[in-house]
Amino acid sequence: MSNYTVESCKVESTDRVILHTRLFKPREDAKRADDGLGVVLVHPYTVLGGCQALLRGMASELAGRGLVAVTFDMRGAGKSTGRPSLTGFAEVKDVIAVCKWACDNLSLRRILLVGSSAGAPIAGSAVDQIEQVVGYVSIGYPFGMISSILFGRHHKSILQSLKPKLFIMGTRDGFTSVKQLESKLSGAAGRVEKRLIEGAGHFQMEGPAFDAQMVSIILEFIASL
Repeated sequence: MSNYTVESCKVESTDRVILHTRLFKPREDAKRADDGLGVVLVHPYTVLGGCQALLRGMASELAGRGLVAVTFDMRGAGKSTGRPSLTGFAEVKDVIAVCKWACDNLSLRRILLVGSSAGAPIAGSAVDQIEQVVGYVSIGYPFGMISSILFGRHHKSILQSLKPKLFIMGTRDGFTSVKQLESKLSGAAGRVEKRLIEGAGHFQMEGPAFDAQMVSIILEFIASL
């Protein structure tokens, strides 16, 4: 028997978009890692087929390790209503709505926000708009020149945030080079960490083969908060 449960619900964003949301919760009799902290995960670019299903492996692993994890389809993805935006700014409202709902309905006092691929800049723009967010983890943040045409206006929000942040990236990421990542992080405010996954490409990092490794790194980061 699994040591966590999965529930589905609907969360309304500020502009009446309905977001299909899944809650991954440790069983009542399971050991809790931290009763007051939960992890909200933000999926890759909806326009290219990103959806919450891509985060199920990490969410399951986190719940199995004693943490509440929340995934959701941003506007226009999966069963959520609305239309996706090209630059991800409308989706920032979705992240804020889900985080606030999780605090109000799951008794969470603290949230770690995790964004994957294009979900990373979107989540990063929400970090300082949610008081309960105490840290941020990016998996494959698209800092490269081409990606910045779409997501460049998100960079400032997370790089200037004083909240602790961790950037995880494969050394063979096709959207951002290690040099580009290091250049961006060199001027960032507050506590900034990076973890490079040797030989891993951008889309590989989104796959299930890396879920357990990502969760281990995330748990280490949580322990340091």
